Amino acid sequence: MTCAESQAYMDEFLPLVSNIPNDRHIVIAPPFTALSTLSQAVAETNVELSSQNVHWEEEGAYTAEISPKMLIELHTKYSIVGHSEPRKYFSESDEQINKRARSAQAHGLIPIVCVGESDLQRERGEAERVIRRQIEQGLEGTNPEKLVVAYEPIWAIGTGKTCQSEEANRICGLIRGWVGSPNLIIQYGGSVKPGNIDELMAMSDIDGVLVGGASLEPQGFARIANYQN
Repeated sequence: MTCAESQAYMDEFLPLVSNIPNDRHIVIAPPFTALSTLSQAVAETNVELSSQNVHWEEEGAYTAEISPKMLIELHTKYSIVGHSEPRKYFSESDEQINKRARSAQAHGLIPIVCVGESDLQRERGEAERVIRRQIEQGLEGTNPEKLVVAYEPIWAIGTGKTCQSEEANRICGLIRGWVGSPNLIIQYGGSVKPGNIDELMAMSDIDGVLVGGASLEPQGFARIANYQN
C-alpha cells in the first residue's frame, strides 16, 4: 500500500482491534515507504510495527537495503527475515537470513524468521529435512527468547491451499523441539483467513499467525485478530 492507503487502512482497522485481550500482539508489516506514516498512526495504540526485511550492517554500500538503525528510528519493533518471496526471487541463503536475524537482535529488534518447504520438497518427503536445515542454519547464534519463528509452507501461500491444522501443528511442534526452547513463539502462515483462524489458534503448538493476503482487508484482518478461543 501507499502511505495514503496505509493511513486509510489504519483509520478503519484500529477501532476494530481496540478491545482485544492484552495477551495478544498485533503487528503490521508495511512496505518501507509506509513505515514513517504508520509509526505515527499506531503511536499509543495496541498495534506494533515490523519491517519486511533488515540488513545485517548498520551502514555501508548496500543500495536498496535498509539498516536496523533506520528501522529503530521509526519505532519499529520487529523485522521479518527469510520470507519465502526473498528466498525465491532473490535467492536469499540461510546464511544471509541468519546474519539478518542476528543483526536484528543485536539492535534490539525481534526477528520473525520464516521457514517452510516447497510443494516439490513435500512431495519428495523432504519437508522435515528442509525445515530443520533452515532452523539450524538460520537461527545459529540467536537468542530463542527474543525471536519468532513463522512456519509458512510455500505451497500454501497465496494458492488457496491451507496446510491442515493438525499437520501445521505437528511441524510447529517439531520446530519447538529442534530449537529446544519451550517458550519459543511459533506462528503458522499460509492462506490464513477468517474462516480458519479459530481452528488454527486452537492447536497446541501454534502461538500466532503470519497473515498475507487476508490482512489487506481491515474487517477480515480484525476478525483474525479477534479470533475465538
